[in-house]
Amino acid sequence: MLRIAQRRNRKAVLIWLALASLILAPLLIAALNPLQASRNAAYVVASLSGVLALGLLLAQPLLAAGYLPGVPMVRMRRWHRWIGSCIIIAVALHIGGLYLTSAPDTIDALLLVSPTPFSVYGVVAMWSIILTALLVATRGRLGLKNTTWQIAHNLLAVIVVIATIVHALMIEGTMGQVSKVLLCMAVIVATGAVVVHLRIIKPLSRRN
Repeated sequence: MLRIAQRRNRKAVLIWLALASLILAPLLIAALNPLQASRNAAYVVASLSGVLALGLLLAQPLLAAGYLPGVPMVRMRRWHRWIGSCIIIAVALHIGGLYLTSAPDTIDALLLVSPTPFSVYGVVAMWSIILTALLVATRGRLGLKNTTWQIAHNLLAVIVVIATIVHALMIEGTMGQVSKVLLCMAVIVATGAVVVHLRIIKPLSRRN
């Protein structure tokens, strides 16, 4: 029994270390990139906030599904809501920093007239995050069934993830290419696995 417990503890530590590495490594690489030295403070904040928002998207589905070991489900749900708020703040800082750096370019991006294709996906991700926040804030007033609300929430989450990943992959910025690709792959795999598990496998197992 002791050996089993030790193995579980080691496994839990490895999972948390892997999660932390995938989130923090791209952020650290972006922060230490020489390009940051020539940028103003607002641009640096915008850059790092965008990287942080992408990293936090990895934790969200894992917390929602209770995949992370050593933490009670109630606490993981609380962390899920808290990190959701952090993502909103990070996106606001990202857009605000870009606006302070170059207001015309930011406005063009928001109006979908920017010549940079990646900006379209960024705006789609932004509006999907806003809709998600509104959906969560008005959950009690909408009167939706729990299943309907969860499907809508998951659908918006998938749109956020896909749009954000495409947005990030199309940008050649301060993030390390390898760490960025690994993080994007981890986010898409985690999100897909959770959606399939919660919306397909789990309902089918209940029926059976």
